[in-house]
Amino acid sequence: MEEGNQTGMVLFHFRPFSKLPEVQMLIFVLFLMMYLVSIGGNMSIVLTIWINRCLHTPMYFFLANLASLEIFYSSTIAPLTLASILSTDRTVVSLAGCGAQMFFFIFLGSADCILLAVMAYDRFVAICHPLRYTLIMSWHLCVQLALGSLVLGFILAMQLTVLIFQLPFCSSKEISLFYCDVLPVMRLACADTHVHEATLFVVSVIVLTIPFLLITLSYVFIVDAILKIRSAEGRHKAFSTCSSHLTVVLLQYGCTSLIYLCPSSSYSPERGQVVSVVYTFITPMLNPLIYSMRNRELKDALRRVIIKLALIQTQETL
Repeated sequence: MEEGNQTGMVLFHFRPFSKLPEVQMLIFVLFLMMYLVSIGGNMSIVLTIWINRCLHTPMYFFLANLASLEIFYSSTIAPLTLASILSTDRTVVSLAGCGAQMFFFIFLGSADCILLAVMAYDRFVAICHPLRYTLIMSWHLCVQLALGSLVLGFILAMQLTVLIFQLPFCSSKEISLFYCDVLPVMRLACADTHVHEATLFVVSVIVLTIPFLLITLSYVFIVDAILKIRSAEGRHKAFSTCSSHLTVVLLQYGCTSLIYLCPSSSYSPERGQVVSVVYTFITPMLNPLIYSMRNRELKDALRRVIIKLALIQTQETL
């Protein structure tokens, strides 16, 4: 008990992906490439939307916010993970450092999921109530919705992180993942965690289940409205504005639900490792690619920005 009370001296370290240095180096290169593509892609979306006045609409405002969240979300996990993989010795993380990473992971991940629901509402208004779209989706409301997703994510992350790190940790422990996630850290506690597991489930329902139900309801009305459009071109245009968002929703909610909405007793570190790679590295990398490839307006704007930058570079060279 005396050792368990000295939580300030507890140090965590991450479980390596492999004991073979060659495999670790291969994983490092793959993760680094995915992180760089994620940062570059999301920054390109933010800058393209900011530079092009024609993209200053609620839909692209929310997309720029989502891309910004993805940049910070990836940067919460990737640098420490890359350092841990590259290090020949165990990368040690303090209790405070682990708590900080967990807080920002929950905060940004929750805000991301809530913002996806806000984007579904924006598409619902645009397609189902096009004549009242500019009246309903005012800039004042857009800012309120974006800030609301951040505030709710912050509150949920603060409560859950503080609750978990009030638990006693008996000694230095190995986290079964490559970052400080809720369930692996909770399993290292030297106390009963039933209340904490119940709190995690409630937070997961608020962040995952409720927004996903709202997204599903929005798309029921959206599909019904699209099917009533007489022209094939109109239907195609309406579907194309929603397909990229729906793809990102399925990737984000599908992976996270496998971890956080399943009973904690059935949690598998091996499955958690694989699924966590998907929603911490692969999904942030794919999101900008999905939006840029499936959105002609954004793709054209991005092309114009690239051409403009290339011309400026050429002029400076000459």
